[in-house]
Amino acid sequence: MNKKIIAIVVAAVLIGGVFVFLGMREETMPVTGNIILESAPVDDLYSMFLCPCCGEVLDKENICCGMAEEMIKFIDSQLASGLSKNKVVIKAAEKYGMNSVIESKRSAVREALASQNPSAFPTSKISFRQAAGKTAPDFELGSISGETVKLSDYRGKNVVLFFNEGSMCYPACWDQMAALGNDARFDTDDTIAFSVLVDQKTEWEQIVREVPKLAKAKILFDSTRGVSSAYDVLSLQSSMHPGNFPGHTFFIIDREGIIRYTLDDPSMAIRNDLLASQLGNLG
Repeated sequence: MNKKIIAIVVAAVLIGGVFVFLGMREETMPVTGNIILESAPVDDLYSMFLCPCCGEVLDKENICCGMAEEMIKFIDSQLASGLSKNKVVIKAAEKYGMNSVIESKRSAVREALASQNPSAFPTSKISFRQAAGKTAPDFELGSISGETVKLSDYRGKNVVLFFNEGSMCYPACWDQMAALGNDARFDTDDTIAFSVLVDQKTEWEQIVREVPKLAKAKILFDSTRGVSSAYDVLSLQSSMHPGNFPGHTFFIIDREGIIRYTLDDPSMAIRNDLLASQLGNLG
């Protein structure tokens, strides 16, 4: 066979192999930049999400509850602002949590979020019911003051974490956040207390302006639910929206970063005295 023809055949085989490899790679690798085709109908975007309240797939023609209506309005507002469909998916997942994404798309969305903010997804996880005695998963979260808070930076202090539903949980969660912020026992050389919310920072900036008693609350934002998931607080008894929102849950972490006390409180009471008593037991 002519050497020129042989060379052409070999090149064609090699190029074909490359395309086959790329095709296989595209099928097996998680997609982070193209979670939904931009040419897809808008209804396909809604159907990527579940109502955080009812668990139903979002459907503009069959709205199951007020939460679903709010979520649809949020998606509509993001589309109207000119964002691409993929960016709208990310924004909605940040606001409503990973469990609001349908299971078949959850891994791709999580990877996209993690690529933007790896520290929001702790590498270790715990079981809430077996948390006592375990090392607290480390994390970095933005605070209402604009700083980034890293849990491990507080080694040498006792840390109280209060996971709660945030803005929707009025007045119980707001009262507990204010109580922690205004109680000198939880802001000392030895102890600090943080309230961990799944809301957006802008929402709470407005709330704090309107509710002065919250001004001293140390608020952290876990909008992706990565930290709430790592601490296993999304489906406890106190949660009013199991799987998507924390309820009213406390952790006490000692100076070495070990979880020493946990409390899930469906009654949503002010627990400062109980927490202070448990801190006293640490010595």
